[in-house]
Amino acid sequence: MTVPTPRPEGPAPVTGTGRPNSGRSDSGRQARAVRLGPRSVAALALISAIGVMAFGWPLLADSASGLAHSKDAPWLFAALLPMLLAVVVATIADTGLDAKAIAMLGVLAAAGAAMRPLGAGTAGIEPMFFLMVLAGRVLGPGFGFVLGSVAMFASALLTGGVGPWMPFQMLTMGWVSMGAGLLPGPDRLRGRGELTLLAAYGAVSAVLYGLVMNLQGWPYIGGLASGVSFVPGDPLDQNLARYLAYCLATSLGWDLPRALVTVVLTFVLGGTVLRALRRATRRAAFDVPASFTPGPPRETAPG
Repeated sequence: MTVPTPRPEGPAPVTGTGRPNSGRSDSGRQARAVRLGPRSVAALALISAIGVMAFGWPLLADSASGLAHSKDAPWLFAALLPMLLAVVVATIADTGLDAKAIAMLGVLAAAGAAMRPLGAGTAGIEPMFFLMVLAGRVLGPGFGFVLGSVAMFASALLTGGVGPWMPFQMLTMGWVSMGAGLLPGPDRLRGRGELTLLAAYGAVSAVLYGLVMNLQGWPYIGGLASGVSFVPGDPLDQNLARYLAYCLATSLGWDLPRALVTVVLTFVLGGTVLRALRRATRRAAFDVPASFTPGPPRETAPG
């Protein structure tokens, strides 16, 4: 006959990390899905610098340079950017993305890609911006850049929008979401003040997205010889005036509704989405390494 040994009084041994996670680290900072290291920061700085050149070469190139008169420049950057984006995403994934962060990335990228067709091409109604801004705010700039790029890539595959403009869209959306992660007060600002900050940032970034993306397509109409087309080798002030006129004539009617939709969705749904994202971040416990403590062995009385 075997007599079970009575268990000692007190709480049962706990396995796992041994401490609850509140979504904040011990220093009070909000947990981030990706902690940017020196390599990741250098990769982001490099792709951003090359991105500025890729978008702004018509305005930045000197009139005496071959680049200003080259018809191959847009295609060169369109071929270069996808490779650089792949390197940056791989660098961030290698230094910070674990299985939990990849799972959250997949869910949010799929949600963003599914939201884009709801209004794409209809007066600039693009609810995708609202989600990218809020996710970047909660999950940080590193995760935000990867999320914006991956979500735009997935949405292009979903909507059939694959073309030379796609890497430019991926980079610009990555900037939008990364910028939200760099906004001040991520650990203290909450409530109406945070929603106002995010709505203002969303409106500005929605308009800037259109202005920046116009730079990608503007040089292609140079052969039309219109009053708003790019003229290779012309002074900066003249090309800039044509570019602004081009934006007013072509995209402002889409940029302003996109900004308005982002503001409305931020105030209406922003509080709920922020709470859901922060609750998911707490449960994922990105800042807490997994560890397991074995319980004391059980003794069995001799039979």
